[in-house]
Amino acid sequence: MNSADFTTTLILDQSPDDVFEMINQVNRWWTENITGTFLHLKDEFTVAFSDIHVSTQQVIESIPGQKIVWLVTDSSLNHFANKQEWTGTTIHFDIALKGDKTQLQFTHIGLVPVLDCYQSCTQGWTHYIDKLFTTRLGNPALKQ
Repeated sequence: MNSADFTTTLILDQSPDDVFEMINQVNRWWTENITGTFLHLKDEFTVAFSDIHVSTQQVIESIPGQKIVWLVTDSSLNHFANKQEWTGTTIHFDIALKGDKTQLQFTHIGLVPVLDCYQSCTQGWTHYIDKLFTTRLGNPALKQ
């Protein structure tokens, strides 16, 4: 991990197992425009945000109550010069019990300030993750 990789940390009231389960409901917090499966190791899923962003992720690590890691195997970020900026990056959800709270550290390894999409992508991640845990319902991009 590079210190420039986008990361955000939340301290939550939910248990580590609840946080893990909430993250694994990708269609309820990130986007309803999803194909494939995302619950088990080696599952692959594709998300779409209109024609702006389409990416395919593979679950490469999944430890209940502790960690989820996705590898972005393909991406098409159509509003940027390098449409494949996310390809090869990894998305980490690290979950740990901290006293009577749960810490969620989200890190998108490879999403760094020199990328064209950095500002809009970090704003997007912050929005979707915050909504998931502040509303407990999420606010996914709606099905098209």
